[in-house]
Amino acid sequence: MLGRPRAGWPPGTLRLTALSAVSGLVIAAVTAVLAGPWDDGQRTAERERAAAQGRTGDAYHGRKAAGRPEEQAAPYAPAVLAGLGPEGATPAQAVDGVRPQRAPLPSAAGLAAALGPLLKDPALGSLRSAAVWDVASGTELYGSRAGAAAIPASVTKLASATAALSALGPDHRIPTVTRLKGTTLYLVGGGDPTLTPRALDRLAKATARALPRGGAFALRYDTSAYSGPVRHPIGVNDNVAPVTALMVNEGRLDGSSHGPAPRSGDPAGEAARLFATRLADHGVKLTGAPAPAEAPAKAGQLAAVHSAPLGALVERALTNSDNDLAEALARQTAIAAGGAASFSGASRAVTAELARLGLPVKGARFADGSGLDRRDHASAEFFARLLVLAGHPAHPGLRPVLTGLPVAGFSGTLDDRYGDAAGAGVVRAKTGTLTGVNSLAGTVVDADGRLLAFAFLTNGTPNRDTAQHTLDTLASTLTRCGCR
Repeated sequence: MLGRPRAGWPPGTLRLTALSAVSGLVIAAVTAVLAGPWDDGQRTAERERAAAQGRTGDAYHGRKAAGRPEEQAAPYAPAVLAGLGPEGATPAQAVDGVRPQRAPLPSAAGLAAALGPLLKDPALGSLRSAAVWDVASGTELYGSRAGAAAIPASVTKLASATAALSALGPDHRIPTVTRLKGTTLYLVGGGDPTLTPRALDRLAKATARALPRGGAFALRYDTSAYSGPVRHPIGVNDNVAPVTALMVNEGRLDGSSHGPAPRSGDPAGEAARLFATRLADHGVKLTGAPAPAEAPAKAGQLAAVHSAPLGALVERALTNSDNDLAEALARQTAIAAGGAASFSGASRAVTAELARLGLPVKGARFADGSGLDRRDHASAEFFARLLVLAGHPAHPGLRPVLTGLPVAGFSGTLDDRYGDAAGAGVVRAKTGTLTGVNSLAGTVVDADGRLLAFAFLTNGTPNRDTAQHTLDTLASTLTRCGCR
């Protein structure tokens, strides 16, 4: 349970100071020069440094040019938690399980003096809430209407990601398989929206090798891993494809890898037809066109391909604000719980898993996995505590929630924000944007070297850009503030 925990950190954890943040800026800048043009990736601050210009994933974002190569998520790295205690501290030096801290905690009064005036900015909406927690000790430092339920927009993805990682673990991979019963071949989707044409070709090649020689086969495709409506409640929209258990490249029709794009109205059928073509390329004779059908329980498996590890998928979903991946993460949580992998089933499973982790889900609702649904509600306190939990030593499997956060001024949905602000390169945060809704939740290192988790949510904003600027200023203020 995560009430207001006090937990120590392993002796091997290094102390992250303001100096390390400055060093990170220098390294990032050098890497940018060496790597060439920025292009949005999954954990680009750690390896690829790929942040496409323009917003990605939220309701407002740019578009990746067609034909650009796919990016691969870097291995998730616990190093982002390096600032959680003094070097050399041992368990024997801990009091009540808390390692001694050289860097002082900000005070509630100091944070109120620094953040309070900014929270009164008219650029924010009628509902404005804030929460700041210390990651190392797991204590609340500041709150302003922190428990008020708000529409979080794409910050909802933090909830979907945490639930999936908790239920399945960061090493889980989503399968796409082929099965055979008599002369009927089944392509069975497991819910991997990142399935690529190359992976589908590998599956076709392996399937061709496993099939009996000289026969002709009927191809059927099985999407029964998911149930319920396939259309997101927002309807046909370039921000999300029909949510189905079988698709290639998120049903994108323009060769892009993230951001809004024209989508197939039938991504499962498109994937099956592409698979039929690849089977033919590998010498398999098919009778008739592919058709939907559920594979019988006794159909034997022939071959399989798998997604990247779930930890990498989470990083990609958070950095790019990938709506399709976020919906898949919610449904994978439902499958792990043995429930229906539908919008409603995923909502129940995600909520139950987060409650099991001890997070404050009373009053929260996760109507979808991506945050595009305006029926989603959660509090600033909920998101701040979620981030604290993701950094806790007892939950190393949740670490991709932190390592996948965009880096201010460098990656993902924060690549074109902050500019010369103090938070550039230091703030790591998930963004959320819908009409009249702006949110920001993540981590920051303050002027004394404390790692803080924060969440700022506002609804009813009159202007997207000015609201984002104020939220960015709030986070940047924490980097400059000892706040005592």
